[in-house]
Amino acid sequence: MAAGTSDATLRIGTRGSPLALGQAEWVRDRLVEAHAGLEVALVAIRTKGDRILDAPLSRIGGKGLFTREIERALLEGDIDLAVHSLKDLPTALPEGLTLGAVCEREDPRDALVSKGADSLAALPHGAAVATGSLRRRAQLLHARPDLRVIDVRGNVGTRLGRFDASDWHAMVMARAGLARLGLLDRVACVIGQEELLPAVSQGALGVEIRAEDAATARLVAVLDHSPTRLATQAERSFLRGLGGGCQVPVAALATVEGKRLRLDGLVASLDGEKLVRQEIEGGAGDAEALGAELSERLLEAGAGSILEAIRI
Repeated sequence: MAAGTSDATLRIGTRGSPLALGQAEWVRDRLVEAHAGLEVALVAIRTKGDRILDAPLSRIGGKGLFTREIERALLEGDIDLAVHSLKDLPTALPEGLTLGAVCEREDPRDALVSKGADSLAALPHGAAVATGSLRRRAQLLHARPDLRVIDVRGNVGTRLGRFDASDWHAMVMARAGLARLGLLDRVACVIGQEELLPAVSQGALGVEIRAEDAATARLVAVLDHSPTRLATQAERSFLRGLGGGCQVPVAALATVEGKRLRLDGLVASLDGEKLVRQEIEGGAGDAEALGAELSERLLEAGAGSILEAIRI
């Protein structure tokens, strides 16, 4: 049956982690509130990134680690839409798929979980700080070369459990994930973008649909938040221009105020020694072009050689 008809159940594809399920449930609840009588079911799908937990993300396949299997199910008609953490979604979607909605963003900043310190600056010399992100590692080492950065993988609960059982001083996580799981009590401080620029699209949810599925497109349109779509469009354009993914330390955050958009982006070396960072501002309607232009500026300012050295 076609999605969106009165006798059909709308099937939402999602990863099976508590956070992913919570995000999909949020989308389901908004859709049910907006469309009287709509039946919605969640379909949990295990991805490559969920199966391989004993290796850093940068070593196990790059783009699409948390989305490829879900997108295959969408293309094959096994589900009608997919809910992703937009930061996990590659900037180039498979042919036949499109973003039907970009939901209003949670706070995109990173958060410090610690055993006493209330800021990055308060961590003792040589402190052990855990993260699974090359972006965070590079920026942490740029600000604090003395830190011992520990690689950690797994869902939010797994990482918190490992942290509690360890001798690590702190761990850096996305505030949005902790907020969505009701775990803000674990946050020692929210780290400002001046210290730690977030991942591209961090805190935003993307609703992916088949490009030709007009019925589902009409249903999910109520979820779209224009300022978030424009901000993440600029960030994703910036990342696309750099050819980046989870295997390179790239960060960006766009803010939209009225008809203006400001985009802050950076590229760093893995050891944090080299870091190139710039901002650009322009009309919000030019989000895509602004992202592309900022990527060109950073490449000219030295990001190109940093990225080449990482990819060798």
